[in-house]
Amino acid sequence: MSAPLIIVGGGIAGLATALAAAPAPVLLLNRARSGAGAASGMAQGGIAAPIGGGDTPQAHARDTCEAGSHHNDREMVDLLTGDAVAAIDWLQRHDVVFDRNGDGTLQLGREGGHDRPRIVHAGGDATGAKVMEALVAATRRAPHIRRRADVDVDGLLLRGGRTCGVHALDADGNAEQIHGRAVVLATGGIGGLFARTSNPADADGNGLALALAAGAALRDIEFVQFHPTALALPGLHSLPLVTEALRGAGARLLDAEGKPLMAGVHPLADLAPRDVVARQVWQACRDGGTWLDARGIGTAFPARFPTVFGACMQHGIDPRLQPIPVTPAAHFHMGGIAVDADGRSSLPGLHAVGEVACNGVHGANRLASNSLLEGVVFGRRLGARLGDLPDTGHAHGECTLVRREPSLDAPRLAGLRELMMRAMGPVRSGGELRAALQERSALAADGWQATLAQAMVEAALHRTRSLGAHFRID
Repeated sequence: MSAPLIIVGGGIAGLATALAAAPAPVLLLNRARSGAGAASGMAQGGIAAPIGGGDTPQAHARDTCEAGSHHNDREMVDLLTGDAVAAIDWLQRHDVVFDRNGDGTLQLGREGGHDRPRIVHAGGDATGAKVMEALVAATRRAPHIRRRADVDVDGLLLRGGRTCGVHALDADGNAEQIHGRAVVLATGGIGGLFARTSNPADADGNGLALALAAGAALRDIEFVQFHPTALALPGLHSLPLVTEALRGAGARLLDAEGKPLMAGVHPLADLAPRDVVARQVWQACRDGGTWLDARGIGTAFPARFPTVFGACMQHGIDPRLQPIPVTPAAHFHMGGIAVDADGRSSLPGLHAVGEVACNGVHGANRLASNSLLEGVVFGRRLGARLGDLPDTGHAHGECTLVRREPSLDAPRLAGLRELMMRAMGPVRSGGELRAALQERSALAADGWQATLAQAMVEAALHRTRSLGAHFRID
């Protein structure tokens, strides 16, 4: 029997990899069913691509590097922006229907950090959901892909220093060892480790923790992007996002006194890079609160931004009539498992793609709407390469199992999330970071979430100068 390519994760990066690997057999393992719970499905902003008249991959690359504080790997950036238009075409071939103007051309929106409109959307602010719907359907039609849901991968199998499979638990806790020709981690980000996040709760760094336990190199793990405008709902962990496209459409941030929050702060004002806006919102929330005034959108609000409108109305806020209360929330991890352009990690046989991976494309702060693009561009690239990987069969010899530590219990995990929000938020200091390391030891020494959090805090403490999303007030 032919050994499959094992892909762990059902978001856009994992699905793109699986589809591009045809005709090689793929086993797609997902914690949830039908892509449910994937952060990709929650993405509202859209996908950046230099499609408009006069736009170029070079201009898109320039904005990407500006947002990333030029900590980016320029070769990776050029790969991303140079393949962006082809990625949009590929998605359309997989039945993604993007919003169009009356003349049939693609609608292009503008978001923070972009010097011009270049964001394509599907279903207004439901781009992630529309893309996931189409790609999940495509994987179900693909004869080379086999899907398994409700599977939690908690370990890697190694033979001769090479990754040869995974250890997994099903919904009933039954353990299984699954062998494959290669393993791809496409498990998403780490927002679930913070007290307030725009991610689903299980975007908790589980794939990153697996790589850490197995000794794979990590990169830039101190760089965490906070979206400046999540819906401020006290007591909730996963908060609805209030898309940046609203500010592209004219909405403005206000402080507690009703004054424009971003006036005089940055030349792009409300459309400044996310790290700049997030720090202003973070401080304003401590001084009394922050609101997004989108009333100027008026009666078109439900049609143009149905996801935000529905979330607001569900919580008693009519954005056509009143400003929306917002707060920063952990949104995207620029760091991750260190990989090259083809998704190879430092551990042979182990690959990573999407948010769990770091090839340097985002630098110190991701440009808006480059995340779904990254998943498609590098997922297609990785899938095509692994699709040509020869099947050597099940090699002989014993496998070594490397498992991550047990999970923290609910109270300790809640404490860790609050700790990470304080120490690793949009504004950091050496004192808070050192205190977090001491408190982390008191919380628990044997939970994988705490081990991963410790590595992130140590990386932040080691980087003493501010850079992008890593802002040290000391």
